[in-house]
Amino acid sequence: MTHSTRGLTQWLEQLERFCAQALSPDSLLGPYDAACERKRLAVAASFGLTGIQVALEHGGFGAPYSIKARLAQELASLDFGVSMAVINSQNVADDLSRWLPADVSKRWVPGLLSGELIGCTALTEPGAGSDFSAVTTHAVQTSDGWRLQGEKTWIINAKIADVFLVYAQTQPGTGAAGIAAFVVEAKREGFERSLDAFTSAAASSSTGGFSLQGYVARPDEMLHPPGQAFKRALESINGARVYVAAMCVGMLQASLRIAQEYGQRRQTFGQPLAQYQGWRWMLAEAAVDLEAAGALVQSAAQAIDQGNQSQDLAAKAKVFATRAAQRHLPALLHAMGAEGLRDSYPLLRHVAAAQVATLVDGSTEMLLERISKNLKKTG
Repeated sequence: MTHSTRGLTQWLEQLERFCAQALSPDSLLGPYDAACERKRLAVAASFGLTGIQVALEHGGFGAPYSIKARLAQELASLDFGVSMAVINSQNVADDLSRWLPADVSKRWVPGLLSGELIGCTALTEPGAGSDFSAVTTHAVQTSDGWRLQGEKTWIINAKIADVFLVYAQTQPGTGAAGIAAFVVEAKREGFERSLDAFTSAAASSSTGGFSLQGYVARPDEMLHPPGQAFKRALESINGARVYVAAMCVGMLQASLRIAQEYGQRRQTFGQPLAQYQGWRWMLAEAAVDLEAAGALVQSAAQAIDQGNQSQDLAAKAKVFATRAAQRHLPALLHAMGAEGLRDSYPLLRHVAAAQVATLVDGSTEMLLERISKNLKKTG
């Protein structure tokens, strides 16, 4: 058995325990509760889910990217928002342990791995989404470090996070070349959390915003300097496109299974729903696209494992998987009739989450443009 296979088996076992303890249908219902979401992430951390890719020497598991993508898929089969929240906090732990000196990263990494701390990465601003190079949050160097000023919005985990990776412009007018990344702590002066950008479409992702008003980051709290930060961010976004695609595969796979089971037991006009050809074909159409989406995700994840940041393959995986989710999740819900609307099933949450998936980490239209440019190069 390979390391990858052993790791996947171990993490799936941990995931199953976490889901049984913290992701029951009842626990995912009701109004948003920040304290409950924080507790849920702490439970995820207790099962090691926030240290998936963190190196062994830093207290993590050191798994390849493909295992993170698979765990994102399995989590999202129950709830897209929870999957996004767990994966994003783990990403912060991984980035800090990977790019900062050990004596600096140890301020936060142990807490992120234990669940005492929650992390998030902040790129998006009110006026800068897909055009990341247009960020206006700025950092000015001073005698005591870097003084940050600006606003971030639509940030996963921002409502509850303690540790933020914030991208800011250090040299106005230089675009991508002047962007740097800093570690920001919510407990320090100059940080103000906001309710901006909260959405019930994936409430468990704790999406929100914050502003920095004269926040001072110490000299050793620059994670990526200008000239490197933009490249690191693009690599991170590329990986995110693949695990978001994996999440769509998870939601579609779970919904197809639920609808299929329902069709076997639901009697209508004297026979099970599954006996009607039109009903069966609806599910068959979903199964075809599910298989194709899963194959694209697997290929893209394996490419990342091999050190190939294939932007074209990541874009194709996300475009296809999100479109498959948008097409088939409403159809599968409809195949169950009014029963599909019950909160005890995840289908209604998945339908809303599929729309979110088309927008995060690069809109479908933006990715199609990237794919078209690659066609010109290879045509």
